[in-house]
Amino acid sequence: MSTTATDLSPAAAAFDVRPTDVPLADAEREALMASPTFGTVFTDHMARVTWTADAGWHDRRVEKHGPLLLSPASAVLHYGQEVFEGLKGYRHADGSVWTFRPQANAARFQASARRLALPELPVEDFLGSIEALVRADRAWVPSGEETSLYLRPFMYASETFLGVRPSREAEYVVIASPVGPYFSGGVKPVSIWVAQDYHRAGPGGTGAAKCGGNYAASLLPQQAAYAQGCEQVCFLDAATNTFLEELGGMNVFVVLASGEVVTPGLNGSILEGVTRSSILTLLQEAGHAVTERPVPLAELLDGLADGTVTEVFACGTAAVVTPIGRLAGDGFDLTVAGGATGAVTSAVRTRLTDIQYGRTPDSHGWMHRLV
Repeated sequence: MSTTATDLSPAAAAFDVRPTDVPLADAEREALMASPTFGTVFTDHMARVTWTADAGWHDRRVEKHGPLLLSPASAVLHYGQEVFEGLKGYRHADGSVWTFRPQANAARFQASARRLALPELPVEDFLGSIEALVRADRAWVPSGEETSLYLRPFMYASETFLGVRPSREAEYVVIASPVGPYFSGGVKPVSIWVAQDYHRAGPGGTGAAKCGGNYAASLLPQQAAYAQGCEQVCFLDAATNTFLEELGGMNVFVVLASGEVVTPGLNGSILEGVTRSSILTLLQEAGHAVTERPVPLAELLDGLADGTVTEVFACGTAAVVTPIGRLAGDGFDLTVAGGATGAVTSAVRTRLTDIQYGRTPDSHGWMHRLV
């Protein structure tokens, strides 16, 4: 059954909507959405598009959320050929649902696919799949403060074949999960462990792609961070082991006493975050000098010790902006901003979330209406 809504975009109208035969009852859904936990509850449907080398992209549909049928010989299970994205749907005060800069996510999804030798999904299909899914599951978009519908598009090599070559078959899927505020009880500074014996990615590797292997590589160092009483891990560059790169899933910013804000420049092994690029723009509009350059760990530690560094924060889709209150590693353990959320961190987070939730005008055209 295809929707015939007159305001449906052509890209979304291309998706055949096949409603689930077992939708969750309203009362059950509302109970689950009362205090949603990140990534544990999922909506009734998922969007899918199939690709084969012979037929290209085809069979665009929204169907019942459920298990995927995979052969034990599926290429993704043996060679890790997969990529993913993350973005959110925000319910505004008038009931409409919007997402933030999805075109940037679509472009990054294509870049990730190129690096993993997967087919590039057309931007129209990326945008259409999100709109079609959110329209089918609009009742799942929460309306509480700092709640949202987390959207997870991903693609994997589905060909049943054990040879080492790019897959000739792929599946693109989008699933959705209602989520609450990343920080229960308000935004709180986190403690960061700087990994000096493990690296997330290296020159010429897949660091700039959003693929599962990069995150798998971060899990063991993340365990080490937990053992040191820290919530997150920060990685250094693999070539020299001296420059900050990024956290396991977030970009990092350093605020100087002069008002300048510094962030590691994109070097091929750092993910180009959509939130990161947006924050660069907002900081410049707020009057801050913003510099993208290599940031030596030694420089950061010296700056925290002598006061020339006043704040450090990280950013990403899930948490938006995360203040860092402690930076620790082998041979150092320093407090940042007195262990509190700094003024620059707080201001840029407020500015960004106000745009996302429609509380302030979007002068950049970043918001994209879904419903």
